[in-house]
Amino acid sequence: MTTAQAMKIGDAAAALGIEAHVLRHWESVGLLAPQRGPSGHRSYDAQVLNHARLIQILQRAGLSLDQIRQLGHSAREERLALVAARRAEARDRIALLQATDQFLEHLTACSHPIVAQCPECSGFAKQGHARRTDEFSGRR
Repeated sequence: MTTAQAMKIGDAAAALGIEAHVLRHWESVGLLAPQRGPSGHRSYDAQVLNHARLIQILQRAGLSLDQIRQLGHSAREERLALVAARRAEARDRIALLQATDQFLEHLTACSHPIVAQCPECSGFAKQGHARRTDEFSGRR
C-alpha cells in the first residue's frame, strides 16, 4: 500500500515509525481526524499522515500535545507567543548544556582533589545554584 492510497491504522503507524495506539490517542485528544470507512475503520490518507508527521516534529521540539492542540486552534499572535516561549526554553537548555560541556571538559584536566578547591568548579556550582534559584522563583 503506498502513501498515495489511504492506509489502515497499522500501515500508517508503521509508515510513521510509531505504534497504532499513539494514532488512536492523538485522535482521542483531537489532534488527528482520519476518515472512517463504511465499516468504521480509520483511513489514513497523505494529508492525515503529513499532519501526524507535523505532530511528531512538534513533540521532538518539546511541545506537549496540549500545546500542539493550542497551536492548531489559536490566533496567530497566540501561536507566535507559544513558539517564542518554546524557543526561549530551548535557548536556556542549550546554554545549560554548553556550560555543562565546558565543565566536563574542565574536569578532564582539573587537578584539584576537592571541587571547592578549584575556582572553575566552584564557579560552575554557583552558576547551577543561581539557575535553580531562578527557576524556583519563576525568573529567567
